[in-house]
Amino acid sequence: MNDPTADGASVGAPERSSGLRVGGEGDLSMLDRALYTLFSRHADARRHAADRKRYRGAAMSTSFDVYVARAYGLSWVACVLTVGWMFVIVSAAPSPFAAVVTAAIPGRIGVGAIPSPYVAAAVAGLAGAAVKHATVKLAGARLRWRTRARRNGIERTLPGAARFLTALSSGSDGPRAMLRRVGDNDAYGETAVSIRAALTTASLTGSLNEGIGRVARDTPSRDALAPFLLKFREHAAQGDDALTGYLTLESRMLGHRSEQTRERNADVMELVAELFVVLLVLPALLVIVLTVMSVLTPGLSAGIATPLGTTTARAIAVYGAAGAVVVFGAAAAAFVSDLRPTDQRASYAPPRDPPALVRSVPTNPASAAVALAPLGVVSFGGLLATGVDPVNAALLGYATYAVPVGGIALRRGRIDDAKDREISDFVHAVAGRVALGEPLAAAVDHAARNVDLGRLNPDVSDLAFALGIGGGREEDVQTGALRRFTERVGTPLAAQTIGLVSGALDAGSDADAVFETLQAEVGRLYHEKRALRANMFVYVAVGWTTALLVVGIVVAVNLTVLDGFSDLASLSAGGGALDPTAVDPERDRRRFYVVAQATVFASGLFAGAAGRGGYAMLLHSGSLVVVCYAVFAVAGLL
Repeated sequence: MNDPTADGASVGAPERSSGLRVGGEGDLSMLDRALYTLFSRHADARRHAADRKRYRGAAMSTSFDVYVARAYGLSWVACVLTVGWMFVIVSAAPSPFAAVVTAAIPGRIGVGAIPSPYVAAAVAGLAGAAVKHATVKLAGARLRWRTRARRNGIERTLPGAARFLTALSSGSDGPRAMLRRVGDNDAYGETAVSIRAALTTASLTGSLNEGIGRVARDTPSRDALAPFLLKFREHAAQGDDALTGYLTLESRMLGHRSEQTRERNADVMELVAELFVVLLVLPALLVIVLTVMSVLTPGLSAGIATPLGTTTARAIAVYGAAGAVVVFGAAAAAFVSDLRPTDQRASYAPPRDPPALVRSVPTNPASAAVALAPLGVVSFGGLLATGVDPVNAALLGYATYAVPVGGIALRRGRIDDAKDREISDFVHAVAGRVALGEPLAAAVDHAARNVDLGRLNPDVSDLAFALGIGGGREEDVQTGALRRFTERVGTPLAAQTIGLVSGALDAGSDADAVFETLQAEVGRLYHEKRALRANMFVYVAVGWTTALLVVGIVVAVNLTVLDGFSDLASLSAGGGALDPTAVDPERDRRRFYVVAQATVFASGLFAGAAGRGGYAMLLHSGSLVVVCYAVFAVAGLL
């Protein structure tokens, strides 16, 4: 039996044979040890050979043997639950079901029916086995998805990391120190994670070449990061001039490759938007068609016994369509968010101190998401107490929470946009003074006093004050002040640009060369941000248009069609062939309303993800929920 901390462990988290992971994450839990004892033998099976290869690039925190053991343990849990659930359902099914199953078994013709409990046990066993197999397959698929996500993340952040290394190459740092600065910068995402893994291996083996070689072998980015690291190692061995020339050329080539990737993503977004419109309109049309067909097909309104009660095929189809819309909308929003470049994703964190958290609510959406959560709960409870039906209470309670939080995120986004507009002017102003030979502190002080930088003025004044204090080595003072400035500004653009200055100056790079690189970098990044915003606005409009179109269709059907079909169905009471109970205007209006709200909610998620992402999904989905409620209320359909 293999050791649970054997070779399959992630490079970034090597483990000792005792199960302790380096970094103090602690021993394997008792549950993991039990699962490892029971199922670790499966890790060496031939069917998991491809999974083991993918695992090396997935950067998981446990060894491959433990991961496989967990997957098999979960598969048995899912199997047992499925067997029990299916046995209850099949046992409760009508007796003809057992006869059908019996007749389907070869060699049973002419023989008495198999008793229902045996049929239920057989069906439950087959379902359990299928779920167990699917769970193991899903664990392998998760590795494949994670590896693909890491590859995409590396390819998005590698160009920025290469430009940062280019700026660092003019300083006094060696290759290991240069890579360390990139690995310590979270703005470079998965590229930084891979470089940290290389440095960790280098510290354990005593050889940077070994660390680079192992990461180049295991990385999922075989066409980008692997050759970059190997050529970095090769040119570093040839000297500083060779390394600088290579990094300059490679950063340009990676920039062109990144631009091609963005163009491909734009084409993918067009396909996603078209598919999104089709799949969100279809469920509403399906519900309308089912309502019409139920008049002519009484079987759609026949009762079906389920463990949760008696329902009809039409009700299952209607509410199933509503659920499918929400799932698809969430999946489309997640996909769109994943297409957004990593360096253009704003992230916020709430303060840990409760008073500071409350004070930051107007400007920090993460703080608002925490502080305003009770507002949504209280709103939901209050609406229920006043007699509002649960569906509307839940929707309006959600909107009461989502719209303010999304509004605060929108306000913060506009503030960040204003700061990003001014960063370019600030960089050009400082770069011009530095090119004339002025120290950085004097250049920043001149910009703070003589250049109107709008929203950025307080942050620049604070930077000028911090640089003017002194009290230590000049490089340390500059690095600390620039890091504080980056944190105060708090935008991805600031992290990418000002972070480059901080690291390069701390490494002893030439200030004039650094600011020359910075001017080109800040201009390029701001142009990319504006271009992305302009392109994504089209898909925000697509989300809203789809939502309003569905609401209009559903309201029109409610006002013009339902009553007519109800009158038509009532003719069967006088001897006609139609089902008089097929159309119940009050019941069907509620079902239409649920489908419409599910559609506008999904459309809001998609529009928010295409807009600013993150908290913008709350704003758009909450606003569309309120719009849908208002339209139905004004039309008298609630």
